[in-house]
Amino acid sequence: MAVTRRKFLLNSTYAGAGFAVIGAMKPVALLAQTSDKEMATYLTGIRMAATPATNYRAYRSKVVATPDVTTWVQVDLKKAVPISAIQLFPASERMYPGRDQYYGGEGFPLRFRLEASDDANFGKVETIADFTQSDFPDLKDNITQYAAHDVHGRYVRLTATRLRAVKAVASDSTPLGKEPQDSPDYTLMVAKMAVISGGHDVAVGCKVTADEKYGNSELVAQLTRPPRQDGEGIRVDNPHAVTDPATWKPAKYKAEAPKTGVTLEGGVFQEAMQNNIQYLLNSYTTDDLLRQFYERTGKIKNFKPTGSQVFWEEDLAGSNAGRFLMGAGNTLRWIDDPELHRRLNVVVDGIEECRQPNGYIMAYPEDTIFYSERAAYTRAWLTHGLLEAAYGGNPKALPMLRGYYDWFNQQTFLPDMLRGAIQGGQGMVANTRMCTSPLGKPADAQVIQRYYQEDGWMEGLAKQEKEQVWQYPYDRPHCYLLTNLEAYLDMYLATGDVRYRDGVLGAWELYRAHWQQAGGSISIIEFEKDPPNSKYLRQKLGELCGSSFWVFLSQRFQLLNPDEERYATEIEKSIYNVGMANQDGGVGLRYHTVMEGKKEKSTHENTCCEGQGTRLLGTLPEHIYSIAPDGIYVNLFEPSTIRWQQAGQPMELKMKTRFPYDTHVSGAVKVSTPTEANLRIRVPSWAAKEMAVSVNGKAAASGKPGSYLAVNRKWSDGDVIEFVLPAEIRVRRYNGDDQIAGKKRYSVEYGPILLAAVGSPTASLSVDKGHEAEHLANHLEPVDGSPLHFTVRGNNGQKFMPYWKISEEEFTCYPQVSAMA
Repeated sequence: MAVTRRKFLLNSTYAGAGFAVIGAMKPVALLAQTSDKEMATYLTGIRMAATPATNYRAYRSKVVATPDVTTWVQVDLKKAVPISAIQLFPASERMYPGRDQYYGGEGFPLRFRLEASDDANFGKVETIADFTQSDFPDLKDNITQYAAHDVHGRYVRLTATRLRAVKAVASDSTPLGKEPQDSPDYTLMVAKMAVISGGHDVAVGCKVTADEKYGNSELVAQLTRPPRQDGEGIRVDNPHAVTDPATWKPAKYKAEAPKTGVTLEGGVFQEAMQNNIQYLLNSYTTDDLLRQFYERTGKIKNFKPTGSQVFWEEDLAGSNAGRFLMGAGNTLRWIDDPELHRRLNVVVDGIEECRQPNGYIMAYPEDTIFYSERAAYTRAWLTHGLLEAAYGGNPKALPMLRGYYDWFNQQTFLPDMLRGAIQGGQGMVANTRMCTSPLGKPADAQVIQRYYQEDGWMEGLAKQEKEQVWQYPYDRPHCYLLTNLEAYLDMYLATGDVRYRDGVLGAWELYRAHWQQAGGSISIIEFEKDPPNSKYLRQKLGELCGSSFWVFLSQRFQLLNPDEERYATEIEKSIYNVGMANQDGGVGLRYHTVMEGKKEKSTHENTCCEGQGTRLLGTLPEHIYSIAPDGIYVNLFEPSTIRWQQAGQPMELKMKTRFPYDTHVSGAVKVSTPTEANLRIRVPSWAAKEMAVSVNGKAAASGKPGSYLAVNRKWSDGDVIEFVLPAEIRVRRYNGDDQIAGKKRYSVEYGPILLAAVGSPTASLSVDKGHEAEHLANHLEPVDGSPLHFTVRGNNGQKFMPYWKISEEEFTCYPQVSAMA
């Protein structure tokens, strides 16, 4: 790391309006140039992997209503050591307004002292620093160091005697968008406390205690955490990481997702897309979508937001337009809806109308980019939206976006974007998607190399260190980390540097193995604790946006390695059991993929899950097929027709099926002249046996589950390919942390379809005496006239149905099962 904004202010004494530097120390101005490499002379450089339970969020004492309380924390160094200095790291995590929103220096004590002692009760002390007589200034992001002269001790204590006001602290159950309290709260907040002895931080991993009245024993261990692997700095600037585009060897997709040319012909995907169109048309007017752009330009004045508008539309100004453009732009590639098309053009025209001469197009003023999540989330959303609008046929969107990134890539605020913005990594994918667009430039990727790249994090992910996901050391763990991974894989595509690919692949394996519920929903979420394999059922996990990102990340790997069937499996599960399951007809979209109880009420606002949900639903046709130089891949099974050019000849494949209600699939080929092509048919990993394929009624080949079966031949007009998908009911034991004493719980799937037991979530199902609970599959009996609905033999009134079809019913995706007595 190069220059950091979290700099040391060494041996400083507060004197009136500023610091006075005492002793033979560097001037403060020079200390602003302290690099993370120099910091390593103080910090031991211990790998995060050495302490997998480490939590990198700041210590926070109990919240009180008055500043005049005394609270302390102390470190036990295990033995008396010579102490040369103490370092205090202010809290600097960037989080949501009204919900643990830390700004740089928030909660750092107004008055405090630092002491050492050989006595745990501090009966005899040596004072290192005393700032109890006047208020200490606001540190913001600066790390302070306090010299200790001839001090020895086993214990080091920080005592706060007057607390600094903090923004309202909401609980994890506080709804997003809730406005902060009017009266201030007070608490002691410190991110880390280092004790320097012999040039090293000897406090790392040492036991920390706090006073009983105001201290917070659950968080004290964070004060002696190891250093963050990519440095403690808030400012990131790595010019040495920028590579010459002349040396890049871009990675090539082996297959391409169709941008157009797929027509849905009935089936559940078409129903979902029509519902999505209704949602988009009924949720907001174009005036609503453009309001924040017009506010910035002064065409609308004195608008007073209320309710959810405060956060989702005003704090995240412009994201609503991005939400609409993502859903509409993708949808219009496949379905020509005149009104949707008209509104998309109106929104793009409105953004163009508000464009500044320098190319700036965002809905918020330039100087407010660090407010809330505008620097990352909001910028990414409008970027996604304009790209999808361009791919949906709008000619203005992409050039306008190019002009904006020519402006953005030159800005002086870029060193602060990754860690100085709330969840700044979300913004990476905006640059990389621009880079991989038809108007992309190397500068779009070089911004990532210089200001966003975290080598230590990538290396840890490549090694599949689980804590790199659930203990991400900058900001809270979050499903939006998947967008960081999308960006790194785009960087691999742009540069060919395999470090990006290896890191993302390691992360993909981690998520799939440790943070996925039955049916495929990604269970990690920002407001809940989610250790590996916890798979909690009573927490609201499985955000729709997270699984949407999972689809787009898996799709990148699928196109790089189209013969690896596992990527199609992940996409398929996420679409059926999350994307479609969280859709409430044409009314709205649900936020969480709830595993038991009752599904949430849908909304038609502008939440993160609605934006990414409508984006995903608009892309459904592109996931059915992939196009390769020598033919196509059939990835999913939906009634549809794909048209493409094969060796310069037009070719068409018309797939007929009622899947998932029926497992028979046929495909009719249409060509003007016999054409050689390799049709690769996916044999799903959920298939119960080998799958046989026939051409024109004659056996052609068979494939094993988890593979693609290649049928390479010269195709004539009217050739028909047929197969039956070997789907069956599968029962899997729940192995998460929400166990019920004396009970076993199971998920039930039919092919890729997650089934839910309808009725009381606590009801227990029985199987035949002497059988294991896994025998449940043999008790499920199809309901005539209701495909994918099952009764349970020997269990009156119990039934299963597709989770995606659940609406108002009470259900569980993990019913309790036991053998009859």
